[in-house]
Amino acid sequence: MIKTKESDSRATPEWVKEFFKGWFDPCPLNYNPEIDGLAIEWKDKTFVNPPYSQVKKWVFKAIEENKKGKRITLLIRYDLSTSYWKELLQLNPHILFFGERLRFINPDGTSYASPFPSVLVILENSHNTSNKNHSQEGKEVLLNSE
Repeated sequence: MIKTKESDSRATPEWVKEFFKGWFDPCPLNYNPEIDGLAIEWKDKTFVNPPYSQVKKWVFKAIEENKKGKRITLLIRYDLSTSYWKELLQLNPHILFFGERLRFINPDGTSYASPFPSVLVILENSHNTSNKNHSQEGKEVLLNSE
């Protein structure tokens, strides 16, 4: 069973969730202790807004699932000083920057601006035949809520 800090209970902004409508979410906001997203198999297209108190575990799970040929998108804090970022960068991910700090939704419905920058990190299907034997450089894109 995964325990998270109360401060981890924040919803992904709706406009970001719309991009990943229909994608599998192994750690939805409405946490179900019967399902451990770190212990189950993820789907071919998975979107993860991990609990930030345990982001390293979720990033390493995402890397493991990506190595199985799955496309994984992570909504995480932009902090290149961490060990998990060093591992992510070795995979040449696509990194999408937001033009502003995201406004996450509190459990009571109010929103707040994140105290740090967030990014989307996209790990493409590593077994895609069009990418075999070719070096793939990560790409950076800026997203705005408007």
